[in-house]
Amino acid sequence: MGKVSTNRSTAAHPGRRKPGDLLLDWYDCHRRVLPWRARPGQQSDPYRVWLSEIMLQQTTVAAAGPYFTKFLRQWPTVDSLAAAALDDVLAAWAGLGYYARARNLHRAAQVVASEFEGEFPRDVEALRKLPGVGVYTAGAVAAIAYGAAEVAVDANAERVLARFFAVEEALPQAKPRLKELAHTLLPQSRAGDFAQALMDLGALICTPRSPSCEQCPWKGSCRAYALGIADRLPRKAEKRARPLRRGAAFVVQDRNGAVLLERRPEKGLLGGMMQPPMSPWGEAFPSFDEAMGCAPFSAGWEKRPGVVRHVFTHFELEVEVYAAVVTGTGPGDRRWIPEEDLPRAALPTVMRKILYQAGIPDAARPSRVVLRPK
Repeated sequence: MGKVSTNRSTAAHPGRRKPGDLLLDWYDCHRRVLPWRARPGQQSDPYRVWLSEIMLQQTTVAAAGPYFTKFLRQWPTVDSLAAAALDDVLAAWAGLGYYARARNLHRAAQVVASEFEGEFPRDVEALRKLPGVGVYTAGAVAAIAYGAAEVAVDANAERVLARFFAVEEALPQAKPRLKELAHTLLPQSRAGDFAQALMDLGALICTPRSPSCEQCPWKGSCRAYALGIADRLPRKAEKRARPLRRGAAFVVQDRNGAVLLERRPEKGLLGGMMQPPMSPWGEAFPSFDEAMGCAPFSAGWEKRPGVVRHVFTHFELEVEVYAAVVTGTGPGDRRWIPEEDLPRAALPTVMRKILYQAGIPDAARPSRVVLRPK
């Protein structure tokens, strides 16, 4: 992306106006056009603001955009989302990750529809009582949708604030202090625009690497710029190494090509999503005999070459895939899903990788499959 020019009116006399007003002037000229963002002069839709903020938790704007558009097409209002089947919501969410967000999204929509007559509450404390809505999301919805005098400090805003005030304390420990400092910059009006302006400044100018300080409307007041340390902030605590877990998956099809799937427990990782039967995950791959003890039933299981690898936030997973074709049915809480219905099934990305590795390329093709030869 090219350099963003500074608004002449704010650059000419940077010391005569408050930082919040300077930022709003810059935002009026350089704001990003995003599918959930109201155009200048338009009132923000609380449903769109809330939906986008839930999707943007742990997700980039580029990744969330297509999902947001798809959700609006399927469920244009909070009432329609509340009336949807959870499986349909999970299926539409598949690939976006952090699936607890989708379950909370559905539950929150039902609360808004039933307890608030389809209108999102304006009060931050009431918003925080909605499933999946934390301090940041409540502040963002209140500020952007209703103009409340709240600050919403996302990762972009944290970076901007840490540099503006030259905060040396590492993240995430510095989060409370950065939020307090953000309040000191909040203008008397346009709180929602200020929140979005902070986000845009971090995305366009105050980037993680090589920030474009010369084009920044705050360069005259930024302490990190004055000290020459902008590219070194914010400091972050060292990340812990991700542990590695291993397991086996069992992909079985009937004579018509339907695939046997089961639902994961509602609570925990990938809760409520579908998967092929799997062994427990441990430090080592199960031996062939151990794997057969975890298989859903006896069959002519063949182990596919290679290993499917997937990275979660806190650990990495490697899975060996066993495949079989049978004529009977599976016991327990399992379902045979026709192959043509797999694209619409609530399958997370890692499970689609596994189906792909088992030889189901068209119905379950993932965006990327990483195979490591053994």
